[in-house]
Amino acid sequence: MITGKQRSYLRSLANSIEPIFQVGKGGINENMVRQFNEALEARELIKVSVLKNSAEDTRDICNEVAELTGSEVVQIIGNKFVIYKESKENKVLVLP
Repeated sequence: MITGKQRSYLRSLANSIEPIFQVGKGGINENMVRQFNEALEARELIKVSVLKNSAEDTRDICNEVAELTGSEVVQIIGNKFVIYKESKENKVLVLP
């Protein structure tokens, strides 16, 4: 579990990154979860965009992804969300 101060720090870092995944009408599948896990291991912090044709709400998709990957929800704004998971092998970010 991350603290409010850590979440604020991660939000400031997420401002400058672009979404690397898009979730559309297909929703979340096993292949996407594997890609999310690989990206989280490499980067620790990723931003995801939910397309307008998605059947589910952004918040629902974000919570589902966080649960399936074991990551923390950092921020949900509009149709984008940011998740964080500490890397086991290549630790990049140092939380305050």
